[in-house]
Amino acid sequence: MKATKWVALAAALALSVAAVGCTGGTAEKTSTDAAAELTGSINVEGSDTMVNLAQAWAESFQGTNPGVMIAVKGGGSGTGIAALINGTVDFADASRQMKEEEISQAQANGVTPTEIEVAKDGIAVVVNPANGVVDLTLDQLGRIYRGEVTNWKDVGGKDAQIVLLSRDSSSGTYEYFKEEVVGKDKEYAKTAKLLASTQAIIDETKNNPNAIGYVGLGYVTADVKVVAVDGVAASAESALDGSYALSRGLYLYSNGEPTGVMKAYVDYILSAEGQKVVTDQGFVPVTK
Repeated sequence: MKATKWVALAAALALSVAAVGCTGGTAEKTSTDAAAELTGSINVEGSDTMVNLAQAWAESFQGTNPGVMIAVKGGGSGTGIAALINGTVDFADASRQMKEEEISQAQANGVTPTEIEVAKDGIAVVVNPANGVVDLTLDQLGRIYRGEVTNWKDVGGKDAQIVLLSRDSSSGTYEYFKEEVVGKDKEYAKTAKLLASTQAIIDETKNNPNAIGYVGLGYVTADVKVVAVDGVAASAESALDGSYALSRGLYLYSNGEPTGVMKAYVDYILSAEGQKVVTDQGFVPVTK
């Protein structure tokens, strides 16, 4: 009877050892379960240029992390940065870098802005497909947007008044274009139509043969024509190698170094999977 009891015990021990030897699949499942258990909420606000990209990131991340809720809102880089300064968002999307005065305001509020470059972009200058102009110099573009050149015939086009389209002043793209094209100490022409979204510029340009506007690469469609600047067309390649004059970074700003679920989200964005979303949305990845 005792012998039978020891045999049964040995058999049970052998099964236990065998189970330990097969933990490869179990460990992988445990890891997956741990990732699925990531929980929390993240609020993102800011750049209209980045809003579709941010939404695509959020949806992809939530697909594998259903316990995380991510709310994405546009409104412009300035709006997002103001929300970060006021402590009402986790991340500010910005298509420009924070200004010194914004950083000072944040610090005065006990906020430590931390910049994370998450993608690159080129500002494409767009006109209606019926417009014969295919190339402008940076100087010509500046004179057009300052209102010094008002007729297309003065830059190689037909005899027609130029209709200026611009983003509104809360936009990081507006700020970037002002510094790089209009001039830091200059102003946009008073005739410029300030539009509330990038999509509005695309819509207006495709319907107006005399319009000119500027948009992030991810918003270019077949409904508009991209004009080269100083002989170089806006593209992912020219933005990445810096040969295109109007290339820039796209950023996330947080209050201090991200931790917990926020760090997991940033790690995802900078991963190969997150950067593929950047490419899919028409922008330029910062990592390979």
